[in-house]
Amino acid sequence: MQTQMERSDLTENEKMEAFLAKIDRGGKIEADDWMPDDYRNQLIKLISMHGISEIMGALPEKEWVPKAPTLRRKLAIMAKVQDEMGHGQLLLRVAEDLLAPLGKTREDLMNDLFAKRLKFHNVFHMEAPTWADAGVIGWLVDGAAIITQSMSLDTSYAPYARALHRICAEEKFHAQHGESIVLELAEGTEEQRQMLQEAITRWWPSLLMFFGPPENGTITSNQSANMRYKIRTQTNEELRQVFLKKYLPRIFHLGFTVPDETIHFDEEKDQWVYQQPDWEQFKQIVKGNGPRSAHRLNLRETSYEETKWVRDAIMSYGRHVG
Repeated sequence: MQTQMERSDLTENEKMEAFLAKIDRGGKIEADDWMPDDYRNQLIKLISMHGISEIMGALPEKEWVPKAPTLRRKLAIMAKVQDEMGHGQLLLRVAEDLLAPLGKTREDLMNDLFAKRLKFHNVFHMEAPTWADAGVIGWLVDGAAIITQSMSLDTSYAPYARALHRICAEEKFHAQHGESIVLELAEGTEEQRQMLQEAITRWWPSLLMFFGPPENGTITSNQSANMRYKIRTQTNEELRQVFLKKYLPRIFHLGFTVPDETIHFDEEKDQWVYQQPDWEQFKQIVKGNGPRSAHRLNLRETSYEETKWVRDAIMSYGRHVG
């Protein structure tokens, strides 16, 4: 049955009006529904970045699989790495349906990644030199990711919403895994507590940057468009405040600090006041110029090339069976 948006006698403006009316009513858009080009492009940008970030985000923790302090920890972090890779593949599959009408494939996304045209989260360009970093990634980075992803659980694009429900459920276990490492170190020796403090200090600027720059007169973003399309419901700064309200009291309760002597809670405004991170540095990092960007991109590209024969074999088998 043809929907109002798909009627051939409607102008593009009329289709757009029908589209916006549908999402304003809480309606959901499926992959084969009519959608404005800008909506499709915003989704491709968001979902492909999210998917690639899940894959690249497994690499800092992958470094700790052979170095985890106990067999139990090794098995747990291996399972987490496997989950993150699975999330990435699931999201890239969602992105593929959006790319198909444009004549593009998942391979185009991977090539864009290797050419630094496709960005991934700033936190996954950073170093993870100690076991405490693995804990901070699980506790605070995954905690930040859950806040961001939970915001989009009711997104107007149905395939993304379905994927997010599964991903968020698993991410909660990842955050608990990280919290377990953090609490064990916090209750450990003075050396272990110092290692954890150094990791928190090292990751703090990246955690503030995680949600992206605030939208103001000097920094442009796609926040407004995505909120109008019901792809997201909160701004970068609103998400950052949710994170700060949830995790800063916990960090302080454990007896640790963050590298910001000015940080304080404004009771009247009901928000944390903090020192802004270096947003110019953020831009450079997400362009692929972070401390571990080159290493991790090279690792991912090498792995992708070495497994090409597997993808070719699967595709060949599929064509033969078809």
